[in-house]
Amino acid sequence: MATANARPARAVVTSGAARLRLLEADGSTGSAPLALAAQQAMAGLGGLGGLVHLCGAVHGEMRLAAAGGLREGFTKAWPALKDDEDVPPARAARSGSAVWSPDSMGTGASGTASVPLPGPDGPIGALSVLTTGSGAPDPGEWSSLAAVAAWAAGRVPRPGHATDLCHRAAEGLGDGTEAELRMSELTVALSEAVTSLDVVRAVQERVLPPFGADGMLVEVIERNRVHILGSTGYSQDFLDEIEGVPLTTHTAATTVLRTRKPAFAESQAEFLRQFPPLKSLVAASGKRAWAVLPLIASGRAIGCCVVSFTRERSFSDEQRTLLTALSGLVAQALERARLYDAEHTRAQELQRGLLPRALPTLPSVAAGARYLPAGQSDEVGGDWYDVIRLSSDRVALVVGDVMGHGVTEAVTMARLRTAVRTLADLDMPPDELFAHLGDLVRGLGDDSYATCFYAEYDPVTLICTYASAGHPLPIVVHPDGTVVRPGPAVDPPLGAAEPPFTTHELHLPDDSLLVFCTDGLVESATRDIDEGLDQLERSVSRALARSAPPSAACRDGELGTTLDRLCDVVVSELLPDREHIDDDAVLLVVHTRGMPDGDVASFGLPDDPRAAGEARRHVREQLALWGLPDLGMTTELVVSELVGNVIRNASGPLRMRLLRGTSLICEVYDSSPTTPRIRRAAFTDEGGRGLQLVAAASRRWGTRFLPEGKCIWSEEPLPA
Repeated sequence: MATANARPARAVVTSGAARLRLLEADGSTGSAPLALAAQQAMAGLGGLGGLVHLCGAVHGEMRLAAAGGLREGFTKAWPALKDDEDVPPARAARSGSAVWSPDSMGTGASGTASVPLPGPDGPIGALSVLTTGSGAPDPGEWSSLAAVAAWAAGRVPRPGHATDLCHRAAEGLGDGTEAELRMSELTVALSEAVTSLDVVRAVQERVLPPFGADGMLVEVIERNRVHILGSTGYSQDFLDEIEGVPLTTHTAATTVLRTRKPAFAESQAEFLRQFPPLKSLVAASGKRAWAVLPLIASGRAIGCCVVSFTRERSFSDEQRTLLTALSGLVAQALERARLYDAEHTRAQELQRGLLPRALPTLPSVAAGARYLPAGQSDEVGGDWYDVIRLSSDRVALVVGDVMGHGVTEAVTMARLRTAVRTLADLDMPPDELFAHLGDLVRGLGDDSYATCFYAEYDPVTLICTYASAGHPLPIVVHPDGTVVRPGPAVDPPLGAAEPPFTTHELHLPDDSLLVFCTDGLVESATRDIDEGLDQLERSVSRALARSAPPSAACRDGELGTTLDRLCDVVVSELLPDREHIDDDAVLLVVHTRGMPDGDVASFGLPDDPRAAGEARRHVREQLALWGLPDLGMTTELVVSELVGNVIRNASGPLRMRLLRGTSLICEVYDSSPTTPRIRRAAFTDEGGRGLQLVAAASRRWGTRFLPEGKCIWSEEPLPA
């Protein structure tokens, strides 16, 4: 133990006691000064929590009167202390001086700082803060803490201190010690409440039982209307009748919100004397007594809390004071929780806005996906996924994760996703695409990293070509149920890895499944990533064994429904408590379908001017075989120009391929790495318009490069 001036003095920007006096001056403290003192002391020292212990009516005993920022389990362990214990609160009250101890009391704090609450006949208790600094508070912090303690001590009723405080206020509520503990538990529950529903739950569990109440309404003001946030003990018809009433109407809630004064009615007759127009509502409510409490926070009315009873009952002055004080605590907790709710909602909307609104319907793949935001954080994450249509009915499959959480990481994710789509549209192979992405991530700073998996699936060859930059590899399920895990060789994350990146190939039979995820789905504090991937594999296998596996024979709608159902089953097994996960997670399940052999036609062409004529002949014959003669003229024009461009500007060997999918695809291959470009021909030019004709006659066209040369392709829509 030490009374420490161990750290150098720092200037105290705002006195905690001065802030409390300002709050008291404008009525913001309500009647809960000890709870506010605990909160202010904690904030002033940047601690993990604040405690107020008061010397009780029983000699030699100190009882916990208020707490802020602490877990319920911790406060339950500290409801009472012996004044001769060797702990900082008891020692400060016993010695009358400030005490700091490096003992963290099992909270993870660096120590405990306690100062006495001064009284006319000696200390009446102690104010304590669980500190986070490397040593004892500096002189300025000790001074601020002592000032808050003096402010709080002046507002402690006497005689009897803590026990009397709750005994008198809780008259008629049962045993005084039990009431004291309930009020202390409420203070803790409200300080720990994160969302608005947490606040409602705390009121329901901690306020109604000690008062014997059986009805509760918590209402908030939104856009000049009063909306129900939570309720207990009322019928749905009654709630529908009072939901969303304008502030200008004359109800009990709107009246106390205008006057900012609580209203108590001990019978229906008294209620109707105060609010005559509400006779029908009183009958519909089924209640006989009410406490209607305005919720005032930061000097403004934010809502109303109604505590009601099915029997008539009286309210003593002390009970009215206690309920009013509790409404102040509830208001402060609710204001903080609503700020969190708003930030959390905006964060999730931002995250969802950056992800695909819907997965595309493509001839070669069907996909289902789930994104789960972190339930314990109001910060957005950097997980993303995408399914991108490439040329020739090929598909790019992408899953990535920017390391960290926050708006910066979400923006980085959006930039990477946009870059991937742009580079994929240029038909870049996975290794080259990753080289460009790595440059982008390194340009964001030395502390920016991202993992990413990128794959290209070709439905003609049934080959999936992929690369991974630090990302978990997918689980592959073959049509017969065999599960394949690709080898573990992956490159380091983007931002850390240097080119070249390694590409791999995987043969996927028809009706194969690819299961992708981010680490948030399979890794946690109690499960490493390898265990999580094993569990993911078992979960997918069980789900497929229980129901018919996805099949290309299914209609598109049925196939999508099956994949969505599979996603739900897997997520529920791996993340059963999804509201309390601390990292966002992505699951992407992709079903692959190969192109039938009858829809693919390949032709070799001579490397001379005869090639264009032979290409037109092959087109006429193949389109007649496919029953597409109406496309003959346009397709002959397109292939004639593509082949002629190769003869004039490139070199052989030369070949042509036609694909019939959801569109007619024409491809011309050569061995030249040069890129064809559309020229802007002048009126007097005799040539240079070939690619303009191709662009005009096609829905889209482009070039992709291959190890042995390039492919120029075009797409035409099929007749309805």
